[in-house]
Amino acid sequence: MGLHPSYLEAFLRTQDFILRGDGPLPFNYRHFIAIMATARHQCSYIVRLQENEFLAQGGDPEWLRGLPFIPDKLRRLAELIKLLVHQPWLITKEHLEDLLKGPSSWALSELVQAIVLTTHFSSLAGMVFGCGINPEIDMEGGHTCRPPSLGDDPGSPSNNNYSEELEGASSNVETLMQKLRELEEQTEPDETLEEKLRKFEKVEKQNVELSPPCDETCQDTADLSHYIIDPEFKYQDFAKRGEVSQIPTFKAQDYSWEDQGFSLLNRYYPDVAPMLDDKFRLAYSLTYNTMGKKEQVDTSLLRRAIWNYIHSLYGIRHDDYDYGAVNTLMDRALKTYIKTVCCYPEKVTLSHYESFWRDFKHSEKVHVNLMVLEAKMQASLLYSLRAVMWLYTR
Repeated sequence: MGLHPSYLEAFLRTQDFILRGDGPLPFNYRHFIAIMATARHQCSYIVRLQENEFLAQGGDPEWLRGLPFIPDKLRRLAELIKLLVHQPWLITKEHLEDLLKGPSSWALSELVQAIVLTTHFSSLAGMVFGCGINPEIDMEGGHTCRPPSLGDDPGSPSNNNYSEELEGASSNVETLMQKLRELEEQTEPDETLEEKLRKFEKVEKQNVELSPPCDETCQDTADLSHYIIDPEFKYQDFAKRGEVSQIPTFKAQDYSWEDQGFSLLNRYYPDVAPMLDDKFRLAYSLTYNTMGKKEQVDTSLLRRAIWNYIHSLYGIRHDDYDYGAVNTLMDRALKTYIKTVCCYPEKVTLSHYESFWRDFKHSEKVHVNLMVLEAKMQASLLYSLRAVMWLYTR
């Protein structure tokens, strides 16, 4: 993150506030929720840091033995954390209602802070794995980078489940710049909503064809299973191959961060909404007008394609966007990397990182990780905040 100082400042300000600033949850609860969220992605780097912070805040060491040893109130949160981390579109108002009643009930303001903590830290796990950040070798779970294997290579024949020549596919800077120029020169197509929907559905179907990485994970041997429930529950493609989705697509025009999510969050967790908004905007708009060694390049179309592609992995559709640009500007290697960091971060390898944008600077590739972090967090927040809204409107 230090490669992007303006973003780093906003990130640290936000993380410090949700862990140490004003809020209804006690500090030991905050750190334990961070542990529960990142343990689902087997991210021992964050888990160990948060365990130390938990103890520094006077947390009971017995809790670190696992879920059977924590208060019932906190243990009841495990189901919601499971959904938030892997399949937030399954969250309903009933999940929240169940937590808001009973002898170990949550206040709604507490629950909203727990949601923010969960989405922040589960998304941060992708950044940690995507940037190859490992626990120190002398820490439990410490390890060196796993050498890439043939099966991990997203360009290898074993992983090539759809056409290698996806339209517009190229990680070459010159070719990508030409694609950007062509898109900029195009007039806005006069398309119906049905035509735009077909393009979105095409992207969704191609998402399914990007098979998940092999079962092998990074060489992190730390056992974190005592912090989670239902360890087999993972990300599932929002749109299944050859099936009609039982979950309706989330239309960003019906419930967006700017128009609904921000104000609702600000009502129940004051001060954090502007910080998150600043962080989202920085990650989305961050640019130095460069692309590899090229300067004075407008990257806005590329950044929008990446952001909206990440949202598509979670079933979120922007009606005003032409999803044809996603296939024009994003090749298979980039899509595979983003999907892995977003949905299976514990499976990211060096070969995934090296396979996309070979001619780009590391700072530009790290920016992709930042966009994954923020777009994923925003997507999970939108689903959960919409469920909060449903508590009072349905």
